Amino acid sequence: MRVPFQTLCDTFYRVLTSVGYTGENARLCATLFAENQRDGVYSHGLNRFPGFVSGLHSKQIDYHATPVKIESFGALERWDGKMGVGLVNAHFCMDRTMTLAEKHSIGCIGLSNTNHWMRGGAYALQAAEAGFIGICWTNTTKLMPPWGSAEKSIGNNPMAIAIPREEGHILLDMAMSQYSNGKLEVLKIQDKTLPLPGGYDTSGNLSVDPAEILKSRRALPIGYWKGSGLALVLDTLAAVISGGQATHQIAEQKSEYAVSQVYIAINASGMMGAGILNETVEAIIKDFHSAAPLDENETVRYPGEGMLRTRLESLEKGVLVDEKQWQQLLEMQR
Repeated sequence: MRVPFQTLCDTFYRVLTSVGYTGENARLCATLFAENQRDGVYSHGLNRFPGFVSGLHSKQIDYHATPVKIESFGALERWDGKMGVGLVNAHFCMDRTMTLAEKHSIGCIGLSNTNHWMRGGAYALQAAEAGFIGICWTNTTKLMPPWGSAEKSIGNNPMAIAIPREEGHILLDMAMSQYSNGKLEVLKIQDKTLPLPGGYDTSGNLSVDPAEILKSRRALPIGYWKGSGLALVLDTLAAVISGGQATHQIAEQKSEYAVSQVYIAINASGMMGAGILNETVEAIIKDFHSAAPLDENETVRYPGEGMLRTRLESLEKGVLVDEKQWQQLLEMQR
């Protein structure tokens, strides 16, 4: 079924107010959840909202907390998230990173002790909307085995990169696993199989069954050994830059919280002018689109292009929601 975008925002907000979370930050949080659903990132919209509210109930997420600056090194700063709302902390840090980039051409923030940010692409796009190149990533608890092992010991450590463009920003938003856990959860609910193998079943065979992969807890790293290596490097950088926890320390908690994140903004518009920046990016996209697709009914899409189409359709026709999840949200509101 489809629901008007503003209705979705308002309903998320009313549920948050029912647990005592009100005001500007709560409204921002509700909007970010709604925007994830609007853009077709169903794994981190309605799908994750009940778990988020549960974290507010249990006090694992402190919605009263605000980030605190710990150290400053010119264009680089370290902030402590104080176990606050991950979405709000992330939005704040990207905004602060852009302020640093205004002064230094580049800005970087390492954030420790924060919670799940839901969709990393939201914060990279936040930078792109302001004319900056936005880069961010987070570490996680142990979610997949490194290449050459069957033992789960590395995170899927999602990262996002957004490049501003007048006709629609480029957005690369991906986990280090072939499919994120959230995507597997959504496809399991929809009783769908994966288009390509996304991990191993409980017998150790490559599988396209999301339920089997979730059961085995053996997601497949992107690019096999390359994704495994990149996951390790991103975890290391997040812990070093933020001064926070690494994946192995997060896993010892038995629950994923107090994660470490990095936010980078590059003032590309300031360096080369918005006009030249857009001209450069547009030429790259034009050449990219010139590649002949294998399927004549399809087009070769740059990262983020499909999301923009889904967004326009959502704003025109209403946001697509799973009916059972929508009813669950309404019950939470009551």
